[in-house]
Amino acid sequence: MAANSGDWLEGTRGRILEEVARHPKTARDLARALGIQESAARGHLERLEGRGLVSATFHREGVGRPRKRYALTAVGQELFPKKYELLLDAVVEELLSRQGEPFVNNLFADAARRMAAQIVGRAKGPGEPEERARRLVRALNDLGFRATLERDPDGGLRIARANCVFRHTALAHSHLLCDVFDRNLTKALLGELDVDLRDSISRGAQRCTHLIQLA
Repeated sequence: MAANSGDWLEGTRGRILEEVARHPKTARDLARALGIQESAARGHLERLEGRGLVSATFHREGVGRPRKRYALTAVGQELFPKKYELLLDAVVEELLSRQGEPFVNNLFADAARRMAAQIVGRAKGPGEPEERARRLVRALNDLGFRATLERDPDGGLRIARANCVFRHTALAHSHLLCDVFDRNLTKALLGELDVDLRDSISRGAQRCTHLIQLA
């Protein structure tokens, strides 16, 4: 997959993805719809298929050879914009309204520990604190956080994250996402190490910073 998935939605390739997302199409269908040569459409489809963004199936339609139609794969569907945060925001508001803040705090803490259990193989394990922190950084980057591990001037370790994958909801509910969910997730993955949230994107900082105390 390209480093920037949005690149695949631009130009002719993007128009092809838009077309096959609506309905499976042949190379000839796409050539007509886009006003390009059929050979050019086939070339684009081959590259998209090679990236796992489209897949081809054969359909018999009357007499003659079956026609090869291309459809969007699950990987291809992930390229298109999603608005999961709208549903999450609505659910959080409903829970706060119906159950109250203590209930929602506990719910988010449990969700963080459940999420930690799902990625525990990538982040948790024996080893020195710095190696455990490096495993955590790799796990966070797999989730899209753009995290780095740094040495703190006071002797500890600092995990800095340039991206917040929950940014939209964190801006509205920073306590739940930063102090409850994020803190519990980080502590669950690092074990007994003491972790403090120093800065967060949701509160105006350029990045989120967790300080890991080694002493």
